[in-house]
Amino acid sequence: MNPLLKNILVFIGSLVVLSLLLSGINVQNAKVKQVTLGQLIEKVNADQVKTVDVNGERLDVTLKDNTKVYARKEPTVDWSTLAKNYGVAPEKLAAITGTVKDNSTSTFWLNTILPLVLPILFIGGFIWLTFRQVQGQNSRAMSFGQVAPREPEPPAKKKPVTFKDIAGAAEAKEELQEIVEFLKSPKRFTDLGARIPKGALLVGPPGTGKTLLAKAIAGEADVPFYNISGSEFVEMFVGVGASRVRDLFRRAKTTAPSIVFIDEIDAVGRQRGAGLGGGHDEREQTLNQILVEMDGFDTDTHVIVIAATNRPDILDPALLRPGRFDRRVTIDLPDINEREAILKVHAVGKPLGADVDLRRLAERTPGFSGADLANMLNEAAIITARQNRTTMTFTDCVNAMDKVLLGPERKSKMMSEQEKKLTAYHEAGHAVVAHYLPQADPVQKVSIISRGRTGGFTLKTPTEDKNYHTLVEFTSDLAVMMGGRAAEEHFFKEISTGASSDLQSATRLARQIVTRFGMSKLGPRTFGHAEEMIFLGREIHEQRDYSEKVAQTIDQEIDQLLADAHAAAKHLLKVHEDEVQIIAKELLVKETIERDTFEKLLGPKPALRSAAA
Repeated sequence: MNPLLKNILVFIGSLVVLSLLLSGINVQNAKVKQVTLGQLIEKVNADQVKTVDVNGERLDVTLKDNTKVYARKEPTVDWSTLAKNYGVAPEKLAAITGTVKDNSTSTFWLNTILPLVLPILFIGGFIWLTFRQVQGQNSRAMSFGQVAPREPEPPAKKKPVTFKDIAGAAEAKEELQEIVEFLKSPKRFTDLGARIPKGALLVGPPGTGKTLLAKAIAGEADVPFYNISGSEFVEMFVGVGASRVRDLFRRAKTTAPSIVFIDEIDAVGRQRGAGLGGGHDEREQTLNQILVEMDGFDTDTHVIVIAATNRPDILDPALLRPGRFDRRVTIDLPDINEREAILKVHAVGKPLGADVDLRRLAERTPGFSGADLANMLNEAAIITARQNRTTMTFTDCVNAMDKVLLGPERKSKMMSEQEKKLTAYHEAGHAVVAHYLPQADPVQKVSIISRGRTGGFTLKTPTEDKNYHTLVEFTSDLAVMMGGRAAEEHFFKEISTGASSDLQSATRLARQIVTRFGMSKLGPRTFGHAEEMIFLGREIHEQRDYSEKVAQTIDQEIDQLLADAHAAAKHLLKVHEDEVQIIAKELLVKETIERDTFEKLLGPKPALRSAAA
C-alpha cells in the first residue's frame, strides 16, 4: 500500500475512534434526566432525595427510588447556601448525604482546551508521519549505491551445508578444502611464507553444483559469507555498480576473514573493449572496481572471493590472472559412479521400491548433471503421487528420465495408423542399426510415444563413460542417425519429414569430424575459428582460416561421410529386414520396448556375443 494513503487512513480512523468515544460519553450523559433547581427543591421538600453529589456546577441527584437526575447551578454558589436561599429546612438538608468534587480544572480541559488541542495534535501527527515516509523514500532512493548481500541463516535455524552433503566432485572439494583450512588456521600457512588465496573461480556446466560448493565452503569455514549475483552490480545509473562493489568489499573487510561469493560473474566480468561504441560503459567500470578491490594497494585483507560461471571463455584476462583468481576449479559432469552417489543423496526421504536400482539409473543417464538427476527423482515422486501410490518404482524413474530428456507425453496428439506405422519402422531402423553395429552404444529403450517435439525416440547409452571417441565410433553414430531415413526408404519407398532432426544432428557431427577433430583426408588440422561478439553474448560468425578450395573439399568430405553412413544403414536394414519388422510390429502393439525385451527379440548385441565367446 502507498505510505501516504496508509497515513491518511490511519488519520481518518483515529478521528472516527475519537468521535465515537466522545459520542459515547454524550450518550451516557443523555440517559440521565435533567431537572431545574426549582424541581430539585420540590423533591427535597417532599423527602424524595437520597443523595446529592456536587461536581462543580453539576448536581448529580439520586432519588430514594434509585432514579438518577441532575441539575445545574451557578459555579460561584455552593449547594448548602443555594438550598437555604430556596427555604429548605436545615433538618431536611441534613438528611441528604453527598460528596463535593472540585473538577473545575479537568472540566475546563475537557470542555474547552481538549476540543481545540486534539485536532491540532492529529493534524500535526499526520504531517509528521507523511514527512517521515517521504524522507525514508528519499534515503532509500539515495542508497542504491549500497548492496545488500545475502548471508546464510544461522546454524541454529538451518543446518549448514558441508562437503559431506555433496556427492562426487572429489577434486573440486579437495581444492576448496584448502581454502577452508586457510580461513580456519591461517597461521599454519603464513609461518611457511604462504599467503591466503585471493580468489577461486568455479567453472563448469550448468547444474554441476557450483553454488552448492560455495554454500559448503561457508558451512565448513564458519566465517561471514556474503552471497550476491553478478547481475546485481549492474544498474541503469552510472557508477552504481562500482559503488556497490566498494560497499560489498567494505562490509567483507570489516568482518575479515570472510568469503564473498559472486554467482554468475560473467554478467559483470566480460572481456573489456569487446563491445561496440567504446570501452567506458557501466559494466566495464564495475569490472575495474572489482579488479582494484581484489588486488589493489590494500593487499593485506583476508577476504576470499569465490565466483561461479559456466562461461570462462568470455571473462576478462585481468580477472583470471594470479593474484586475483588464484585457483580455477573445474567441475565436470559426473561420471557413472558420481551419478550413483548423487542419486543416493537425492533419494533420501523418497520411498523407493525394491525394483529401483540406482546403478541402472546411473548407467542410463550419461551427460546428466546433478541438477538433472535431482529433477529426475523429483519428477518420479510427482508421478507416484499423481497416481495415488506410496512407493516409487523403477518405471516411474524411467518415465521421469524421459520427461527430463524429451518433455512430457503428448497424449492429445493423435496419429493416424499410417503415421504410427511409419514412426514404428523409423524407430525400428534406428534401433536395429545401433544393435548390429559393434561400435554403437547399446539400445536402452525404443518408443513411438510423442514427447516434446519428437514423434518417437530411440535411447542408446554407453555401457561406461567415455572421454575420447574414435572415428569408427563417430561413423557408427552417423549410421544410426541415418537408420530411420533408410528404413522409410526401404519399407515405404518414400521419405518423410520425420528424419529432419536426425539429418541436422548427423550433419553437425560430420562437420565436427572434418573441421574440429581432423578425421578426414584433409589431415590433422582444424578449420575455422568461431568468434563471439561479447555485446551480443552469442556466436554470430566464423572466422575462416582456409581458402574457397578447401571449403569445397570440406563440403565434399561431409557429403562423403553422410553418404557412407546412409549406405551402411541401408545395407544393415536389408540384411536384417526381418528383425526390423519384428521390432516395428512390437512397437505398434506395446508402443515402448525396454532393453530386456529388445534383446530377447533380437538376441544380445554382437559385440557382447563375441566378447562372451
